[in-house]
Amino acid sequence: MRISEFAKETGFSEDTLRYYERIGLLGRVLRDGAGHRVYRAEDLRWAEFLARLTATGMPIAGMLAYAKARAAGDATVPARHAQLVAHRAEVAARIAELSSCLSILDTKIATYEAMMSDAKGATHEHGNQVGTRPPAA
Repeated sequence: MRISEFAKETGFSEDTLRYYERIGLLGRVLRDGAGHRVYRAEDLRWAEFLARLTATGMPIAGMLAYAKARAAGDATVPARHAQLVAHRAEVAARIAELSSCLSILDTKIATYEAMMSDAKGATHEHGNQVGTRPPAA
């Protein structure tokens, strides 16, 4: 497939794909007779994995180290495994932190919903609120 189609499939821009190729993250991409890039299914699988690493916050330097080890063959399986295990631990820690933050947000939202519900129920017939609470943080 051509670069425009590959960009749509992977979610990477054409510029990002060219950059990844230039720094060695995508490796050598085949070219047709006119010199246009031609991506294969294996390129797509690799790019999809890179997209996952990007989404989970792995820096380009980490992806490059992984790609270099991958290109070196099966002798690097233990190193690649260790790198992914370490990255997974970082991702899990971030998820735990975000989960804690989400819980705090849920509590605050519930507090505001209760305050708004109380305020609706406590109005005079002229529409003035009675017994309103001071603003919360």
